[in-house]
Order: sequence, then C-alpha cells, then structure tokens
Amino acid sequence: MRRIRYVVASSLDGYIAGPDGEADWILMDPDIDFRALFEQFDTILMGRRTFEPMAGAGRARMPGMRTFVVSRTLRQGDHRNITVLGEGWEETVTALRAEEGKDIWLFGGGSLFRSLLNAGLVDTAEVAIIPVLLGGGIPLLPSPARRTELKLTGHKVYGTGIVTLEYAVQNTPLRAGSKPTKARRRSSKDRGALS
Repeated sequence: MRRIRYVVASSLDGYIAGPDGEADWILMDPDIDFRALFEQFDTILMGRRTFEPMAGAGRARMPGMRTFVVSRTLRQGDHRNITVLGEGWEETVTALRAEEGKDIWLFGGGSLFRSLLNAGLVDTAEVAIIPVLLGGGIPLLPSPARRTELKLTGHKVYGTGIVTLEYAVQNTPLRAGSKPTKARRRSSKDRGALS
C-alpha cells in the first residue's frame, strides 16, 4: 500500500503560510535534495486554496505526477490536467492509496491535512521547520483535529537552521462494533476541506 505523506514547511510557531497565504519566508537550503524528494512520489493531493495560487502561476501540475484537488466548488470541466475530487473524496483517496505506485504527496493545506488525519488516511508527517516566527497565519493543523500520536522516524539539521522532522502517524483504527468518538466523527470543519 502506498503511503500518504504530508510533506510541508512550517515556521517555528506552527504556520505553513502567512496570514495572506504568503510563503516568502521559506528558506531554500542547497543541501536539501528536492529532486530525490520529488522522485519518491507519482501522485500529488491538495486542496483548492493551495491549488488556485499554483494554477495562477502556471504550475497547476507537477511534472510526472497525477494531480488531485479536493474541492466542492471547482468543476472538473474547467481543469483538464488535474482530477477534481468533490463529495465522496475519502473513498477515492482510499482507493488511490491501495493502488500500486510511488507514495502520495499531501501537498496542502492544513485543512485537508486535518480532514485526512481525522479520517485515518495520513501515514507520515514530514515537517521542515524554518527558523522564523510568523506570529500568525495558516496553521499546520487547524482545530478541531483528533489527538494523534506520532513516532519520530528521522531528523536532520541544515546549515541554514532548517530542521526536518519525520514522523510516522500512529493511526488507531476503530475496533469492530465500536462507535467513533466525538473526535473521530467528521465535523463541519472537516467538510470545510471541500471548498
């Protein structure tokens, strides 16, 4: 089974973008091998709010990757090179995960991460901590989200002060016959990932 990996940059105070979505604070370190990172994936998954600025900049797709955008407002007919996932997206993501192939890059954003995490569909959280305090913005994990245990599987410190932390998500599936707790139920905020 392929893994869904949330690979993201975050400020030290836990924001993945500034208040207006800006990312000009993200440092590039020459020792980070982005080519090797990209080669680990053949599918990218993102929400509409991540997709639209990329599409506006002419980068709607990443070369060599199938692109899926979770949205309740985008229409498939308007976007030829991507697949728009609307209602029932969880089933499609579960099927993608079961396919043969490379891992799936959960590219953003925080609301989609929360929805996938609450559904038990995230396998790793790989965060590059950028040495900056933003003081506000788009959080790494918006509330409400279920409490999730993580296991550190790797870390690295770079000369620019970037620290990468890799965690395995300790998903705890429900036991047969048990009901989900309040934290496991899909909230209206989770449905908000479909925007």
